[in-house]
Order: sequence, then C-alpha cells, then structure tokens
Amino acid sequence: MKTHLAPWSISADDFPTDTYASDQLEFMLRYAILAPSNHNTQPWLFRINAMNAEVYADRRRMLPVIDPEGRELAISCGAALYNLRIAAEYFGHTYRVELLPNSAQPELMARLDLGLEGETSSEDVVLFHAITQRHTNRKPFEDRAVPENVLADCAAAAQELGVQFQVVSEESSRQSVADLVAEADRRQWADRPFRVELAHWIRTRPDDSPDGLPVAAAGVKDWLSFAGPMWIRTFDRGGGLAASDREIAVHSPVLAVLSTDQDHPLAWVNTGQALQRILLVATSEGLASSFLNQPIEIADLRNRLAEIAGLGGYPQVLLRLGYGPEVDPSPRRALRQMLILHHTAHP
Repeated sequence: MKTHLAPWSISADDFPTDTYASDQLEFMLRYAILAPSNHNTQPWLFRINAMNAEVYADRRRMLPVIDPEGRELAISCGAALYNLRIAAEYFGHTYRVELLPNSAQPELMARLDLGLEGETSSEDVVLFHAITQRHTNRKPFEDRAVPENVLADCAAAAQELGVQFQVVSEESSRQSVADLVAEADRRQWADRPFRVELAHWIRTRPDDSPDGLPVAAAGVKDWLSFAGPMWIRTFDRGGGLAASDREIAVHSPVLAVLSTDQDHPLAWVNTGQALQRILLVATSEGLASSFLNQPIEIADLRNRLAEIAGLGGYPQVLLRLGYGPEVDPSPRRALRQMLILHHTAHP
C-alpha cells in the first residue's frame, strides 16, 4: 500500500477498548480525516482532551480565491465532524456535539464530548463501513437511473440537519445547470489568480504527496503532466474544460443541490454534516459521487443556480451521483500532522 493511501486501510479491529477516552477519540479521528475537501486540501485540525475532541478550521489551507469567506472550508470541517460522530456511534458511545461553541475562537468549528456506552444501530454499521469506501469519482457515470428510494433517503438525511437536497430533474433545468458549470469553468480559468491557486494544489507525482489533486484531475494531458502546475498557471484552458464538464453534468444520472435557508458558518458546518451523511448513504447503495461546485463559487452564477433549481435559500453544494467505475482514493496526511498539542498556541 502506498504510504499516503495507508489511512484508508484502517481496521476497526484495532480500536483500543480498554484504555483512556482520549486514546479512543484519537482512533476515531482516523475516520474523520477521510472526509472530502476541495482540492483535497484537508483543511482541518483537531485537539484531543480527556473526554472530548475539538475540530478546528485550518485557515492556512484555505482557498482564498474561490473560497474567500471559508464557506467550503467549513463544509469540509462539518463532513469530518460527521465521520467522527459515526465512528463514535459505531464504537458504542453516546456523545454531545456543540457547533461553533466559542465566539472568541471562530476557528473552532465543533466540540464532541464523548459519553457513556450506547447502542450501535444497524444504520450506524452501514454508514461506518461506507467511510472507507467513499471516494470522489470524477469519471463519467453509467447511463443508469438511481432508484427513487435512495434519493428519498438522501433527502431525509439532509433534512435531519436542516439542509435541503433538491434533485434537478427536468431536462431543461439540467441543461441550464450544465451551462452554468461550463460558464463557471470559463470564468475561473480566465482568472490568473484562480489558476495560480489551483496550480499550488496540483500534484505531478501524486504517489509522493499526502494532499492535493493529481494533475490528471485538472484535465492536463499525460504528456504535459511533468509541467502541470506551470502549464496551469500560464494557460487558460477554460474552454476545453468547460465542454468536458458540461458533458459530465448533462450525462450524470443525478444532479442535486444542497441548500440552506441561511448563509453563515453554522449553516455551512451543518451542510458539511448533511453532505457526508448523503455521501455515506450513497456509497452504501453502490453509488459514486463527485462535485460540480464551480457555479456556487461565483456570486451571480450561484444566484442563477438557485433560480434554476427553484430554491428559496442558498446553494451550498452541487453534487452528482450515479454508478461509476472504481477509482483510487485520494491521499491523506497522517493524523499526527493534524493534531494540536496541548501546549501549542491556538491555530
């Protein structure tokens, strides 16, 4: 197993049963770090105390061009928190979660206090085992419909966290959403700061890097991969990528928008939790997933997406679901690189 893929091979059999709660929380956090993040930045830090774990936003890993307010960063932290919750439930613990518990520490996204022993439900087991099976799949999906009951489960999962899961089903609306994705690609790639930011997270040798995106994920041809970041910084290839992404959007069996009534950090963290729950439900049903969030990263296109999808609130995630080929997981940093030691200054 490649070093940076090793975190995906964690075994529940290694859970430390007869030890301190802090040791158990550290083990559970090994599942938290398997959550998705934009450009695979993994923008989270954790502090482990005697009976709780805290989730922090690591703003050193923000994407200031496409995510200047830290909205997508907070969504990623919410997804990591949800994995932690599922791990706690699977290993038989009750818990209490506080979101944004300290206004004086805006980087503190959540605190999970571990409680007494509790019961593990069959749903906990299914979602837990989906954590290590969920991988972002950017490849085209099969022309096969997703069962309505699965979509209903996704909608119910989101609603529990105050998030709406809206499938874009009408063909004209799907075409319009695909057009927005293409327009966003063209606009973003025409912007040199966007290309510079993307290039920073592109990895020409992904087997040797614990974060970032393989160069192929940015649409760079194999024969140019050795110069990938420089090529991305220098050339606007938005037209070609727009055409490709538009086709992917149009032919995705499911295009769905996750939205919230409010647009603030609490709503973003809850979006991340709802997103991860949906991804785990989808994975457990054999579905692949990935994101087409480009229109949400541009203010006027975000508004147009809300209109097309008939939303009363704020689009937070544009998700695609379907049946796709198996793909390798994205690399992960070791958990120890994400832990805040007790004597360390606040991030």
